[in-house]
Amino acid sequence: MNVSIRLLQENELAAADHIFRLAFGTLLGLPEPTEFYGDAAYISHRWKTDPNAAFAAEVDGKLIGSNLAVNWGSFGYFGPLSVHPDFWNQGIGQRLVEPAIAYFTQCHTSMTGLFTFAQSPKHHVLYQKFGFRLRFLTAILAKPVQQLQPIPQGTRYSQMSEDERAENLKAIYQLTNSIYEGLDLSREIQTVQTQGLGDTVLLRDDKGLAGFAVCHYGAGTEAGSNTCFVRFGAVYSGTDAGQRFEELLDLCEALTVAQTMSRLVAGINTSRDEAYRRMLARGFRSEIIGVAMHRPNEPGFNRPDVFAMDDWR
Repeated sequence: MNVSIRLLQENELAAADHIFRLAFGTLLGLPEPTEFYGDAAYISHRWKTDPNAAFAAEVDGKLIGSNLAVNWGSFGYFGPLSVHPDFWNQGIGQRLVEPAIAYFTQCHTSMTGLFTFAQSPKHHVLYQKFGFRLRFLTAILAKPVQQLQPIPQGTRYSQMSEDERAENLKAIYQLTNSIYEGLDLSREIQTVQTQGLGDTVLLRDDKGLAGFAVCHYGAGTEAGSNTCFVRFGAVYSGTDAGQRFEELLDLCEALTVAQTMSRLVAGINTSRDEAYRRMLARGFRSEIIGVAMHRPNEPGFNRPDVFAMDDWR
């Protein structure tokens, strides 16, 4: 079998999406595997963000798998990695990891990570071949959201002028850099804005920006129908970080209601113990449990002092 690894092409996005759903739906034993993930989506908008970070596996001119890399400045991760079930256990997953690693090397990322099945030694062994090491569990949490106070004026990135957006991107970078040197969510925020995937909410206090959350909502995004999904959210660490985190969650819930959604979803690494416990106390419950793998084997921004939400799927 002659397997070719190359960049994923725009005219292959629908086929890659089909293989992604079929592969994960089959692995999870769904009666209709291609219904995995419902009307939510990953592949198209990630490809549009950076076509040079989307990789394809091909056999005899036919697409059989894909992998996508995401760059957040000094940190990067890849996924979803999917291979058509007809070609499982033939080393193709490993071949799709290789260009992602090369991409991160080219981007000079100081740390890479991934989210995988906590109960799957097969996946752990695959990624350990590339130097990834098992760290803490990551919980994808969800809660129903009811009517709250309206979202405050001046907190939505989409409603700001270009100058205001530029200033806020600088302030957001200062915050993420304080959590992990070089961590940069600017591209993520701009992708959500330019592709109409959702919005970014900003939390302020008397010192300026105190926190932010990049959110998807609705069908065709990573959220899906009736759902607001926090792609990444964080507040400054230190004194009163817990209270700031609660206020950021208030904003995310208000955004959910403002968009006529009734469900809020966010991922959090359980190493961020206080943030995780605060989310549980607010009524969030686990829907998916995975494990974070890091390369190199260092905490990065998965630490107890960090109050952040993210999802590396």
